[in-house]
Amino acid sequence: MARRSVMFTPGDRPEMMRKAPSAGADVIVFDLEDAVAPGRKDEAREAVGEVLADPEFSPDAEVCVRVNPAGIDADDDVRGILGDRSERDDLTLDAVMLPKTETAGDVETLARLLDERDCSVPVLALVETAAGILAAEEIARVPETDALAFGAEDLAADIGATRTPEGTEVLHAREHVVLAASAAGVDAIDTVYTDIEDTDGLADDTEFAVGLGYDGKLAIHPAQVPVVNEAFTPDPDRVEWAERVLAAKREADEEGRGVFRVDGEMIDAPLVAQAERVLEYARAAGEK
Repeated sequence: MARRSVMFTPGDRPEMMRKAPSAGADVIVFDLEDAVAPGRKDEAREAVGEVLADPEFSPDAEVCVRVNPAGIDADDDVRGILGDRSERDDLTLDAVMLPKTETAGDVETLARLLDERDCSVPVLALVETAAGILAAEEIARVPETDALAFGAEDLAADIGATRTPEGTEVLHAREHVVLAASAAGVDAIDTVYTDIEDTDGLADDTEFAVGLGYDGKLAIHPAQVPVVNEAFTPDPDRVEWAERVLAAKREADEEGRGVFRVDGEMIDAPLVAQAERVLEYARAAGEK
């Protein structure tokens, strides 16, 4: 499944949550953490639970909830949104995002809380502290982890860095997250771009993330989604290459060959995986 755009929506705004799928994001995230004031957490949990349990809420996007960091608040979030699981068999929940993930144990704890409520969904682990970045490899290897998301703003605050337009102060961490995710075979989701009105800057930043190897990018406003989706949508030439690779692979499989040529290039398993990914993202964009 493609996760080009991962868009946050405040968990205490039911009308915005119901409208969120219309933005066209591949993943919509109902946020119980930063977007909700401390005094409104219980109200937000109830609102998110009601939207997820509504049989009329059936978006094409992957539906995720960002809970609070591992601990009592995360436990309260899980209990609040899931309630009595026996009464919510049709709950629309595909994944849970865990912020401030710093250890593999954080993911394991959240997974256990979910499992206790008969809701075994993947975890998108948001690494956004020095400890989280340094433990990214272990976090990515937890079976329940399905993606690593990078949080540059919180990381900069944690280490006392000054954010710059170039982002050199977080570049090492940004690259490390991609490596950790790739080594574990999970998605890598890039950090938010905080200037909502700067669409050119967002496009440039997203193109850079694509070049680093990221699979998608966090978004904080519906207007950012088309820009992010376009950057992660492969161009027609790339799609045609992928189609030729997979067609040649089928022919090679029939003939019992493990390596074959396409356009003079030797193709092996890593390039086949790239081709499959290209077509997956093309399908997400409606181009296939």
